Order: sequence, then structure tokens, then C-alpha cells
Amino acid sequence: MTIYFYKENQPYGCFSNFSPHGVTLQGHHWPTVEHFYQAQKFAGTPEGAVMAVIRQAATPKLAAALGRDPARSLRPDWDAVKRSVMYEGVWEKFVTHGSIREVLLATGDEVLVEDSPTDYFWGCGRDRTGQNHLGQILMAVRDRLRSELP
Repeated sequence: MTIYFYKENQPYGCFSNFSPHGVTLQGHHWPTVEHFYQAQKFAGTPEGAVMAVIRQAATPKLAAALGRDPARSLRPDWDAVKRSVMYEGVWEKFVTHGSIREVLLATGDEVLVEDSPTDYFWGCGRDRTGQNHLGQILMAVRDRLRSELP
């Protein structure tokens, strides 16, 4: 059975990057994986100062809006590194928070799909033909957790 997730307040909402499970990466605490991911778009760029603004954003929705601001220039390698940046944040989230790690491990070998109606890269999109990269990362993290944890 495929497990679909999307909103942080719905079943399996802890798989959402908006879930309130902070991570400490690169010497900073990030309130959510979304905060971390959006900020990394500007690492090493003239826009780098916005990273602190994103980290301190009151909500993950605001962090996402700041990271998607078309007036800002993304780091030139963003397309090449965005999947590894997402993996780093998701891995840290599930290593840090035991309660949600157990939820992820309890999914067994089920396919995990971000049921975003608008995102065809990270999710499945409205017609479920999207690439589902977030679901793939979650399944890879689940496999790694199984192999590395006792």
C-alpha cells in the first residue's frame, strides 16, 4: 500500500518538511527542514545574508516564501545540489527525533509519496505523475536507518 503524506497536521505529517522537528546543521539550529532547505539556496552567494532571515522566519511557510523570492539569485549549482541538501536535512531530522524515526521505520517497505497537488518535482502533483523526490529521499533515509541503527 502506498503511503501518501502532505500537510504536517495530517496522517504521516511528520514526513513533511513543514513538520515542527528542528535540526542542527552547519552550526545552526533550523526550526524545520524547510527552513534549512530554503536557506541553502543562497549559501556562498551575495544573497547569503538572507540565510539568517530564513532561519529566523516565524513559520516554514514564510521560510519557503523567502526562499522562493524571484528577486533573489540562487547559488549557481542549486539544481545540481538541491537533492543532496534535502537528503542532509531529512536525514538529520530522523536521526534527531526518535519518535518520528519510529513512524518512518514502521512504514516497512511501503512506497512513500508526497501528495502535493502543485509540486511535480518533490511530490507527485495533482495527477500523481510527478517525480516524488521527497518520497524517494524518505525511503532512502529509512533504508539507511535500518542498516546503521541497531
